[in-house]
Amino acid sequence: MIYKNELVKVEIEPSEIPWVKVFTQREIKEFSECTLDEKLEIFRIIDITEKTMLEYFKADKINIASFGNLLPHVHWHIMARFKTDSYFPQPMWGEKQRQAQLDLPSFNVFFKQLAESL
Repeated sequence: MIYKNELVKVEIEPSEIPWVKVFTQREIKEFSECTLDEKLEIFRIIDITEKTMLEYFKADKINIASFGNLLPHVHWHIMARFKTDSYFPQPMWGEKQRQAQLDLPSFNVFFKQLAESL
């Protein structure tokens, strides 16, 4: 867990790339069920996370996705993507394209900085 408050929590998704997930604290299935405060908090966190990933990792692209077919609980994925990661330009759930060639700064330092920013 990186961060939590009464509306949301932010968790690390273990991966070769920097990847976090933002969950609502309430167990609801659809974004349309979120309160305005929950929606604003989700987008505040997405905005800060994207900017922090771009600055810290110099990512080629940030992927932001929300779907919950297997886990029917509102959540968003935020991933820093690199042309040399194993799946680029495919989604991380797609077909592997190559063996990753990544030389990234410390994930732990990033997660700590992100927590402090949130």
